[in-house]
Order: sequence, then C-alpha cells, then structure tokens
Amino acid sequence: NLSFLEPLQGKVLFLTICAAGIGGTFQYGYNISIINAPTTYIQTFINETWLERTGTSLESSVILLVWSFVVSVFSLGGLTGALIAGPMAIKLGRKTSLLLNNVFVIIAAVLSGFSQMAKSFEMIMLGRFFTGINAGVSMNIQPMYLGESAPKKVRGAVTLTSASFTALGLVLGQVVGIRDLLGGEESWPLLLASNVVPGLIQLVTLPWLPESPRYLLIDRGDKESCICALQKLRGNGDLSSELEEMLAEQAAIKDQRAKSPWELFQNPAVRWQLISIIVLSSAMQLCGNDSMYFYASYVFQEAGIPYDKIQYVIIGTGCCELITAVTCNVIIERAGRRLLILGGYSLMAVWAIVFMVALSQQSRISWIPYLSMACIFAYILSFGIGPAGVTGVLPTEIFDQMSRPAAYMICGSLLWSNLFAVGMAFPFIVEGLGHFCYLPFFTVCVCSALYVAFFLPETKGKTFLEISKEFNKRNFKAQTCEKFWKGPEEIKSTML
Repeated sequence: NLSFLEPLQGKVLFLTICAAGIGGTFQYGYNISIINAPTTYIQTFINETWLERTGTSLESSVILLVWSFVVSVFSLGGLTGALIAGPMAIKLGRKTSLLLNNVFVIIAAVLSGFSQMAKSFEMIMLGRFFTGINAGVSMNIQPMYLGESAPKKVRGAVTLTSASFTALGLVLGQVVGIRDLLGGEESWPLLLASNVVPGLIQLVTLPWLPESPRYLLIDRGDKESCICALQKLRGNGDLSSELEEMLAEQAAIKDQRAKSPWELFQNPAVRWQLISIIVLSSAMQLCGNDSMYFYASYVFQEAGIPYDKIQYVIIGTGCCELITAVTCNVIIERAGRRLLILGGYSLMAVWAIVFMVALSQQSRISWIPYLSMACIFAYILSFGIGPAGVTGVLPTEIFDQMSRPAAYMICGSLLWSNLFAVGMAFPFIVEGLGHFCYLPFFTVCVCSALYVAFFLPETKGKTFLEISKEFNKRNFKAQTCEKFWKGPEEIKSTML
C-alpha cells in the first residue's frame, strides 16, 4: 500500500526510495537472515579446513567459538560503518556515499563466494566484516538521505521506508536460505555472495536520481542544484514555501560547520535531542526483539511443528515484521511518532510477561507452546509497528543539518554495540535467569515507554526549525527558571 505517496507530484521520489532502499537497509535485513540457514554446513567446513591444514579436528566448543565470531564480526563491521558514515555523508554527499558503500559489499561477496574454493574460513569472517561496514553505512545515511529529500507532510512515511526495506531483506534472506534454494550443502557460498545483487541494482539505478536538496543548499551552498533537485523530486508544483523553509534553516546555521559527535555532547542546545536518541537507539537492541528468533525454533518444535517445516514457519516471523513496517508507513503521518513508539514498547512489555509465564509452564500444560508461539509473533508485531522504524526517523527530524550526520553516528554506534553485546550476553542471561530471561528486556521496554510518554515531543507535520524550538523549551528550561526567580535588580545587572 503506497497511498502515502499520492500527494507527491511525479514518480522520482518513489524511485529514489526504491533505489536507496534496495542497496541500503535491505542489505542489513538480508545479511542478518542469510547466515542462519548454512550454520551447520559452515561449521563443518571450518572443522574440515582445520583438519586438512593441521591433521587434527577442532573440539566442538572451539568450532562454536569460531562460528560465534563469524556471526558477531558483522556487528563490529556495522560499528565501523556507523563511525565512517558521518564523515562520508558530509564530504561526499548522501547519494554518493550510498553508491560508494557498494564497494564493501562487492568485496564481501567475492571473499565469501570463493571461500570454499580457497579452503579458507577466514575469508568468510572478513567477508562478514565488510558486509557489516556496508550495513552500518546504509543504516545511517539512507534515512538521512530520504528524510532530507521528502516533503514535510510525508517526511516520516518516506524515512520509515528504511525499516520496510530492512524487513523485506529479512524475509527474502529467509526465503533464499531455504534448503531447497541456496541454503543447501553445496550452494551456501553462493548464498553468502548473493548480497552483491542488490548492490549492483543500486549502482545501476541511483546515479540517475537527485542528491538531497538540503545537502546541496545548506552544506554546499549550491542553490541552483538544490532547485533542480527539488523540481525532479516534486514535479511542477510550487516550491517557494519549501525553498523558503530551507533558506531559513540555512540562515539559522550560517557560518557553522558540521558538528562532531563529541561536540554534540558538549552542546547544551541539543541536550534533550541527544538524550532521546541515546535512549531510543539503545532500546532498539536492548528490547530483546532479535532474541525472540533465538527461541523461535525451540518453541515451534514444542508446538509439534515438524523439524523440516520449521524453516517455513520462521519465514512467517519475518513476514510479521514486513507487514507491520508497511502498516507503519501508512499510519505514521496520522498517528504520529510518539504514539507508535509508546504503543509498541507498552505492548512488548505485556507480551514479555506473558511469554515468561508461558515458558515456565511449557512442559506442564499441553496448549502452552501455542501461547508461546503467539507471543513470539505478537512481540515481533509490536516491535515492528513503532520502535523498529520510527526510531530511525527521529535523528533526521530533531537535529539540524550540521548536527544530523554526527547524531546518526551516535545512533549507529549504539545500535551496533548493543547488538553485539546482546548477542554475546543472551546465552548467559538464559542460563542465569532461565524462564525469566526476558525480565531485563521487559524493564527496557517499560523504561522506554515511560521516557517517550514524559519527555519526547511530537514531530509530526512540523518543520525542522519548529521541532528545534520545541526542544529548546526543555534544553533552556533551567536558564529560563533561573531568570524568572531573579529580582528586578539582578535582571537589570544581568542585562547590563
């Protein structure tokens, strides 16, 4: 359902969304899911390669350790990508950065595709690292690029398509990874190398589409190119009000240079914006949504689903995320940002409690596995309806042009660091807390919902300057109160 694009004049913005998405956040979802199917085959390959080199087999614990590194090095690559995304976006521009980012995925595809032929599992590790860099860059720059290219009335919906492409990548990765397709014993190198296809599609399509108008005007000072880009994106409509708003933002940050992450931490004018993205970006990974996939196979097996059919049921979990991401696209401009995030985390907190109770009774009551299965789908649906996509929209809306790349660097760093931390810690959480392993995630969901309810203002339908003024009320509240309590003589002396 693309009804949110009806107000747009022309198809260029729609094509921009597709071209940016297919080689952008699509890769994040796709590369997370394709690594799951060939787990057993790659572990066997690691052991056989070591046996051929040294004449001795690896212990199962060592194989598991090497495999854990193969999986987790993707997060380290993502963190690296998040850190270089800001400087790339500033120096090269949003569109050029997305195009150049495909170099990493091409290198990754070559390394992974030829790893079996070269008898080197180290090539898989290195390939996963480069894949992570590609995902880290695209997760930061794509929403920035789309948010700056979209008109105000559909800015949230357009930026949120980044989450839709992530979910689409997740589902297609699960489908392609089926044993009957590319997830078999002979074809897994081709599966790992298949991520080059979306990258090549982007390299063919994105060069024909315009750069971010805001980047052209505010960062480069190129008004003519900005107007040209706007005309391509908006058609023949009246551009005067949008251009006036951009010129106002340009005047407001005149003579300023692009900020670094450290400068944002030192700047009191963005204190609450920074707190907001730190809280919500951390909650994205600490809420336990990805950990639900850890339990999926076990729960589905307990529910009586045959082992060879579980892979098809797991595709249903990915479809849940895709359906909710698309639904969120349709309703975000009506419901607003706050309601979707608040509702998402509140529902997740409820389902976390039900899931823990269900796990504790799994072996005692015959129908409880079906409740556990329903909880998995409900948890993923609740995450997809708000937190999954809206969190990525906020940095575009609550930071100005000079602070936005640094804000996305902070968001990306937190996202990838926490993904790595949760991936490493979750097995120990399960071991320590047992059936109550979702208690930490429940706490994160409740705290996130409370923060949104009390501290996050609505940004729907507002200009970037209006949003900035909204946050300034809270950022400078302490100074305002201090002036209010001063006596007339103190105020007079301050003014002098």
